[in-house]
Amino acid sequence: MQKRSLVIISTAVLLLLGCQLASLLRTSGPANLSAHGVQRQDAIVLVDGQPRTLDPARTLGGPDSALGHIFSGLVTLDTALQVQPDLAAGWEVSDDRLTYTFFLRKNAVFHNGRPVIAQDVIFSWERAADPAAGSDTVQTYLGDIAGVNAKLTGAAETISGLRALDDHTLEVRLTAPVVVFLAKLAYPVAFVVDRENVGAADWEYRANGTGPFKLQSWRDDEIIVLARNPLYYGEPARVSHLVYDLGASLPLSQYETDQIDLVYIGGGALEAALDPNNPLNAELRQVIDLCTTVIGLNNRIPPFDDARVRQAFNYALDKERLVATFMSGDALVAQGALPPGMPGYGGLDGVSYPFDPEQARALLAEAGYADPADLGMLTYSTAGYGDAGPFVTAVVTLWQETLGVAIAPVVLEPFTYYDALFAGNVGNFFSSGWCADYPDPQNFLDVLYHSGSRQNIGGFSSAEADRLLESARVEPDTAVRLAAYQAAERLIVQQAPVVFMSHSTTAVLVKPWLQGYVLTPMGVAQWQHVSIQR
Repeated sequence: MQKRSLVIISTAVLLLLGCQLASLLRTSGPANLSAHGVQRQDAIVLVDGQPRTLDPARTLGGPDSALGHIFSGLVTLDTALQVQPDLAAGWEVSDDRLTYTFFLRKNAVFHNGRPVIAQDVIFSWERAADPAAGSDTVQTYLGDIAGVNAKLTGAAETISGLRALDDHTLEVRLTAPVVVFLAKLAYPVAFVVDRENVGAADWEYRANGTGPFKLQSWRDDEIIVLARNPLYYGEPARVSHLVYDLGASLPLSQYETDQIDLVYIGGGALEAALDPNNPLNAELRQVIDLCTTVIGLNNRIPPFDDARVRQAFNYALDKERLVATFMSGDALVAQGALPPGMPGYGGLDGVSYPFDPEQARALLAEAGYADPADLGMLTYSTAGYGDAGPFVTAVVTLWQETLGVAIAPVVLEPFTYYDALFAGNVGNFFSSGWCADYPDPQNFLDVLYHSGSRQNIGGFSSAEADRLLESARVEPDTAVRLAAYQAAERLIVQQAPVVFMSHSTTAVLVKPWLQGYVLTPMGVAQWQHVSIQR
């Protein structure tokens, strides 16, 4: 539900506008719940968009979605963002921190009743690492396991670092003593799937998971209904159903008429809810997300293979003005990669890019582009339908006015936008961003800016940054580790691989009868713990 993992400002704006226009066609709330065997008084009803996929291997989203409540993994993050046992009842770590032994719960079963065994975990991870799966996240979250990269490149049939000691004991060997290995396993690509289920046609519409809810029905662009899993190995979900309304609607209107239980708000709606005299004020909750929105720069090709050009475009953009105009007080201007609340935040020591057109033009001239025409026609890839959104249009206009450059937006279909980026079709600029999947600076700096990372879409490369990031991966001393990450972030910001734009905030209205819901700065699966007390 929340803005997690990959974030595209222009896409969010376009989709919001599209939903508001389309809502003229239907404002009566989700499809008839009784037709799905759902009693409103015992169901949590939310608004969401059509999922890109319910396949854990291929998702780009976090575990707070429907997917994250259908499937589960060895570990999970709780609402305090701490690693907790899930399918694994516990684990042991070798003295050299290279071998993890997981002990699976003996009462864990799939939704169809089949017991979960260690070989199911191995199958799920080897499936995700199979080149045929097309996973864009497996290298990032499972790549520390010995043999994953060989499997991913097609050089091996199996993952050498995985071994089932018995049905309920799994041994995992790493290539290095990575500090955040357990936290990475909370990401959906590490979730367990049923080998018989995922081999069937259209299996996602009949997904057989292990999570606290089971998929009851999914109608594209209409509704997803999840029912409480009576065979769940943990505490049973406290409501009978979890419903996602996927259709076009007016979410705030639905919330005010009690058709849905939670709604995300911003702009004028947030301003109104902040008024203590507004009845909705008591239902308002806010948090600063662990997110950073950026404008990506293609470091692989001219002109952005030159750090001076990248720095020039940073200086040439009035971020304060853009954030104030387009985010209505719902975001903070970003100075670097790490968002507030992330360990290591605040270590830039004054390294930043204030709006300075003269400095921008001087850097361009120094890089050999005193005449902006020499840059040629630059392209800006963004997601949406039809024309570029208002944010991208404003950015292009400001750069054209400040630097005299020529920029042509390229609008790509949202569902395939990141497929295009991962395939290398990034143009010169691209809309992007990142939200944490675990609360550690490694999840931003290493994942996004190490030269060997799959998520390093812009192709930034720095031998010194790589050295710092690689040392921090395995450093057990927290203070030394955070110092290395701060040094890496300063170096990265100095090299300006992207334009750091903003850190988002989230504001939600939550019905008073929802008990136990926690608004977290990053997405975690928690609806199984929420109850209804009207």
